Amino acid sequence: MSGKEGEKDAKRKMRYMIYIALIIAACISILIVSLLHPFNSNPGKIAAGIKPTNANSLDATPRLTSVNAWKAPGENTIPKGKAGETIKYGRELLAHTAQYFGPKGSVAQITNGMNCQNCHLDAGTKLFGNNFASFISGYPKLSNRSGRMAKPAERIAECFERSLAGKVPDTAGKEVQAILSYMKWLGRDVKKGQEMFGNATEKLPFLDEAADPAKGKIIFAAKCQSCHGEKGEGVHATDQITYTYPPLWGKNSYNDGAGMYRLGNFAGFVKNNMPLGATYQNPQLTNEEAWNVAAFVNTQPRPHKDQQRDWPDLMKKPIDFPFGPYIDTFSEKQHKLGPFKPIKNAQK
Repeated sequence: MSGKEGEKDAKRKMRYMIYIALIIAACISILIVSLLHPFNSNPGKIAAGIKPTNANSLDATPRLTSVNAWKAPGENTIPKGKAGETIKYGRELLAHTAQYFGPKGSVAQITNGMNCQNCHLDAGTKLFGNNFASFISGYPKLSNRSGRMAKPAERIAECFERSLAGKVPDTAGKEVQAILSYMKWLGRDVKKGQEMFGNATEKLPFLDEAADPAKGKIIFAAKCQSCHGEKGEGVHATDQITYTYPPLWGKNSYNDGAGMYRLGNFAGFVKNNMPLGATYQNPQLTNEEAWNVAAFVNTQPRPHKDQQRDWPDLMKKPIDFPFGPYIDTFSEKQHKLGPFKPIKNAQK
């Protein structure tokens, strides 16, 4: 190699080393900036004056599953034959209720088009997803809402009238009996009165102030609207019979007699399940956000059910039931949105 060629080669190597050094310096700069100023994936929340939720701030301590957490039995435990087919049909009815009882239902047209598992997730099997773990073992029992002894089929009938805002199917018919068979299989190892972690919905601590629908509206727009729609109308499946994402208010949603219309139930449900992907171990809403978004949703218009005969013993009426009369002097508004601590203390 001549002297000139060696000099050119040395210059090329020098330029290459300079380029590499510049690239490394740029990467280090980007890393430093990203650590000092984390990227905000939801700038709309800052613009609205709401501090974005920090995943590390959702709970002061890790949310660990208890050792006595309920777990649904595996599908491989469903018996073969006619009994197993009935259980599977019951599960199918809960998962795709509208196909059988919705406005275009194949069995009857008696509901609003929602599915039971819109409120009882994964056909009633999810931890804190309003599951059916202790449903069967709890019946028959005295219903505080009706004031009389009730059988499990009667409770299913109430769901058709309230959560599905419809009419009652034949409780002795094939479909309701299949649902009961599925629930019996699901809760077969649960004893009456047994305490289980993860049953039904979580009871969140009360806020010190009333839940705020205005703040909830902002949370809804940021974290719920993309699935449930700007007007809470939900999103139909491609078959136009069932909902992929259910309506949260309006004529096709649950009526004001449903359990989800009580703020405590709704807040505990969304805390552990919403937005899509949230779990008890990994929630995406703070407790305050859960209460506030529940307040926003449940102050929107929806079908009304006459409930004058509900809760005949006022001592048994839940403190978040939004319709009077009450045994205390607090207003219907406070019973609906809180603060609930003063009501709780007054009823002790």
